[in-house]
Amino acid sequence: MVFMMKLDSRRWLNTLSLRNNPVRVVSLCFSAVLVFSTQLAWREVAVLEEAYTSSQRNSLENVANKMDAQLQANLDGLTFYRNSIQEALQTPLAFSGLRDAVGTFVQKRQQPQWAISLDNRRMLPVYGVSDDFIAQTALLSRNNPKLSNELTATLEVGYLLRLSATVRHVAQRVLYVSRGGFFLTNPPPADLNNTIEQYYALVTSPWFTSQTQRNNPGRGFLWQPHAPDSDVRSVVVSLPVDDEHYWYGVLAMEFSLSQIKRYLATASEGEKEGEYRLYDLRMNPITSLLTDGVIATSLTEPDKAQIAHAFEQDTRGGLRLDTRYISWQKLQNFDGVLIRVHHLQEGLRGEYGSLSLALGALWILFTSMLILAWVVIYRMVNNMTALQKSLQWQAWYDGLTRLFNRGTLFDRANVAMRACRAQQKPIAVIQMDLDYFKNINDRFGHQAGDRVLVHTAGIISSRIGNAGLAGRVGGEEFCIVLPGATKEAARLIAERIRERINSRELLLGKGVMLPVSASFGVSGSDESGQYDVEFLQSVADKRLYLAKQSGRNRVCCSDPSPAE
Repeated sequence: MVFMMKLDSRRWLNTLSLRNNPVRVVSLCFSAVLVFSTQLAWREVAVLEEAYTSSQRNSLENVANKMDAQLQANLDGLTFYRNSIQEALQTPLAFSGLRDAVGTFVQKRQQPQWAISLDNRRMLPVYGVSDDFIAQTALLSRNNPKLSNELTATLEVGYLLRLSATVRHVAQRVLYVSRGGFFLTNPPPADLNNTIEQYYALVTSPWFTSQTQRNNPGRGFLWQPHAPDSDVRSVVVSLPVDDEHYWYGVLAMEFSLSQIKRYLATASEGEKEGEYRLYDLRMNPITSLLTDGVIATSLTEPDKAQIAHAFEQDTRGGLRLDTRYISWQKLQNFDGVLIRVHHLQEGLRGEYGSLSLALGALWILFTSMLILAWVVIYRMVNNMTALQKSLQWQAWYDGLTRLFNRGTLFDRANVAMRACRAQQKPIAVIQMDLDYFKNINDRFGHQAGDRVLVHTAGIISSRIGNAGLAGRVGGEEFCIVLPGATKEAARLIAERIRERINSRELLLGKGVMLPVSASFGVSGSDESGQYDVEFLQSVADKRLYLAKQSGRNRVCCSDPSPAE
């Protein structure tokens, strides 16, 4: 009995001691809040770092895509000139002036240097050298049966180049250099008396000699960046001209470094932070651009080596160097890599820096103001979670159509491709483009264009099912990936989407009804055995182009026959 009374007394004293000892209570609360707040703080640091990294890469990707689009316009022009030469080699124009030019060439071909001009106001002159000069070089030859056709084809391209110069200046210089001993250039050469030296310099340049069948078996574009130790401040993209397995010559575009910088400035317009740099694949600098308030910093050779090793493994990524975050992405239409350097000072001034400082201040506040700090951190966590979801959504989806953006679509498509390959299931790709969309924007404004895009996206989402993937990959261009679908099944889906789009006119207000149509290109793994997103999308894109050429508002799922 006495023992029980002593035990109850001790319990009562311990309870009283706890109630009357606020230091212990505060210490216990402080320890609990400190541990919990530290865990939350570290979690948010990870979230912010992920969001920051995603933001940096997305900013660079936007600039890279715009840069690629500008370069693609020039490459398309070069391809157009090559197609023109190849068509003229097969079927030259029956103009008396062109026939006279062939006769003039027969008369002048023995002269050390010569020029043929039909109309200096509308056509570019063709400059050439003698047969003896050609005979001295194994790389050059006039022993081809279509030499006269090539000469007239060159004159025709000279007309196109002169015409394009009146519309817009696409490059510092565009030229065609023939192995048959003649060339043309736009703008024409300033000195007309050293044709031999100019032709020799052209045919011995790396961008010409690298276009042999052995050096370039793929017969595609080759970029020749400027050498850092050279006085030449330009880069050249070249494209071989072949016909019936014979190499006739090389088309080339030369861009000054200042023009490349203007392209970069146009692509990065609107970007408020970061330093943009363009390097070739050997990490030789080509050009750079600073946004307002950014101080240029140099990359050391170890820095460049680390970046070069990184982009050998992947086409895009990022890494942290000291107080700088380096994001990089290879360009699709240029043999180089675009780098964005973001400094710590910029990060601290930006949104993510402000959030990081606020988070640190809140963590300090947790240690001195227990209850108040708890409320503040709780609200902060909620805000950060909402911000995380918002940034994640923006990183994955197109804000207007609510479909996947280009990067997310291709990431998901690659996963689907691997799964279909492993399971031996087919997969199909539909490339879609709205017809005359630019006219809609021009006539009715961008709000009308946005309504058309949203309407189209809704139709696509309702027709592809839960397994399908759809994304907006351009201004009015969409791409659909259908795992498990054959090319024929994809064609039927594309046809239903086309009919649905074309069957309804959009009401724009004030009684204005807007008809909308779209063109489609379809490809599938079951026709080629390929499980590669870029390959199937490229095939579908070519067929989309054929659909456009064939009159628009149709689905094309096959390539033209060789006779066509």
